[in-house]
Amino acid sequence: MIRVSDDPDVRTVTLSRPERRNALTRDGLDDLADAVADADQPVVLLRGAGPAFCAGADLDVVADLDRDAAVAFAERGQRVANEIADADSVVVAGVDGAARGGGVELALACDVRVATPDATFAEPGVQLGIFGAWGGTVRLPDVVGQGEALDLALSGRAVDADRALEMGLVSRIVESPRAVADEIAANDPMALRVVKERVRDASAPSVQEAREAGAFGDLVATSAADIAASREE
Repeated sequence: MIRVSDDPDVRTVTLSRPERRNALTRDGLDDLADAVADADQPVVLLRGAGPAFCAGADLDVVADLDRDAAVAFAERGQRVANEIADADSVVVAGVDGAARGGGVELALACDVRVATPDATFAEPGVQLGIFGAWGGTVRLPDVVGQGEALDLALSGRAVDADRALEMGLVSRIVESPRAVADEIAANDPMALRVVKERVRDASAPSVQEAREAGAFGDLVATSAADIAASREE
């Protein structure tokens, strides 16, 4: 279900269940978390095989859950999304085709989200009497604002790549998500990790600023030769 391809600077993690639009089971979620967490590369590219990015949770699994098992399945998805967000690597979601429900939520957990012109996004759970519970009601408003989040989650409608860009769900529309991963990976790995940590820090502003200054000092101390060389160019 999960395929991994390693290059020196980029690990590509592919959701590979195209016959089910890359819908995820319990084991698929666990394998995805392991594939991202185990990466030694500074950048991980998350993508889907075939015509879809990810349809979210496998509905054949969901249909057989009782209440306690449903809670556990939601918590499992939340844990995986949090592990993606907390990964040492910068994680890029390259959405090509349909992202639905949990697929949107996994993309929201990534550090950078880009879409191809064929990408579409929707939270259609309300049409089935459920909703996206892998952190979607937390991350979606943070990314697009409460109004846009409620519109998507309550209507179940799909939006195309242009609308997703307009609302801030993705940062770019590109032909090749891999090119974005390579662009990021061309930068200093330590600086990438520090920037990710600083931007994702949810502490009080004064605490963030102190940590920012300290992190900047650490990077300057370790990169002095490179900084001096660039000044001489």
